[in-house]
Amino acid sequence: MVHLLLTIIYVAFISLGLPDAMLGSAWPTMYGEFGVPVSFAGIISMIISMGTVVSSLQSDRLTKKLGAGMVTAISVAMTAAALFGFSVSGSFGALCLWAVPYGLGAGSVDAALNNYVALHYSSRDMSWLHCMWGVGTIVGPNVMGYALTNGMTWNRGYFIISVIQIVLSAGLFLSLPVWRKQEAAKEAETGVPKERRALSLREIFAIPGAKATMTAFFCYTTVEQTSMLWGSSYMVLHNGITAQEAAAYASLFCIGITGGRFVSGFLTMRFNDKQMIRGGQALITLGILLLVLPFGNIAAVAGLVIIGCGCAPVYPCIIHSTPAIFGADKSQAVIGVQMASAYVGSCFMPPLFGLIANHISVSLFPVYLIIFNILMIAMYAKVAGKIR
Repeated sequence: MVHLLLTIIYVAFISLGLPDAMLGSAWPTMYGEFGVPVSFAGIISMIISMGTVVSSLQSDRLTKKLGAGMVTAISVAMTAAALFGFSVSGSFGALCLWAVPYGLGAGSVDAALNNYVALHYSSRDMSWLHCMWGVGTIVGPNVMGYALTNGMTWNRGYFIISVIQIVLSAGLFLSLPVWRKQEAAKEAETGVPKERRALSLREIFAIPGAKATMTAFFCYTTVEQTSMLWGSSYMVLHNGITAQEAAAYASLFCIGITGGRFVSGFLTMRFNDKQMIRGGQALITLGILLLVLPFGNIAAVAGLVIIGCGCAPVYPCIIHSTPAIFGADKSQAVIGVQMASAYVGSCFMPPLFGLIANHISVSLFPVYLIIFNILMIAMYAKVAGKIR
């Protein structure tokens, strides 16, 4: 039963990653069809991000009322409907409208599943859960690429993913009895009151260490997403490599995260969450230094890969340690604001560096990363001592 439910959760997290990179792969075809500037992809991305922030902040209330299984099933159904809406959209305005349920569904399922695994499963399972998200981000663009290179349109790519999500949503609704049995079996062990009251945002912010962990998540996603978005441009504009080489190297960062999380699952059998997080932060620091030191392009490329590998354990291990730091009865509320902070960071901070690169210099890329990495290390240190 335990392993069956974990498999269901893994598949749900693959589905969470499936559409995340599809917009980027399809947009070069989409924006011309809609007659909008190429920069308008940022508008859709921002609408999705804002939806995820709102639903993440409501995750504690929703999970208390409906249960983690029902929230997951409904959220996946919302994203499935939104992706189907994308597939039949004939205007940019329609895409913006469908981006609203897409974001609301993604934020709820992310927070609910992360808390459920943090409470009921090991750090190894949490690392592999986020590895599954990486698998989804790899599969999604490949589905879109298959559609575009085989005489189909971008609409068909979105339609294929929406069908996958619809099937998964149906499976999640059918699995609800399994969720309820697991939650009942674990209730006494975790100590979460069955009728626990949902916490308000003011109450969450008042929890000692909550603001520090939110800031740590904000800084983490700033480092991760800025590296993912601007790593190639930095290599081209600062190191002088070709755009084709940079595009190939950029994928190594994502592979570093996905592969790193797979390896981290095994390492958690030997090291605890605190050690994994600090090890990841040290790797990020090393990777940033390799971008700066005059060791040539190969060292700089290795730096990007090492930053990706360093990012791998940080996010899942902080989430997994949240019940130990803040208590099982508060973990859903805290994880909700952690997710919201992460989405705010990923939404606003990479574009901010874009402005810096445009108006000052792209050479400040490593400086930008190291500032937020140091702040993340400092904020995590404020709560790390509470891990039991």
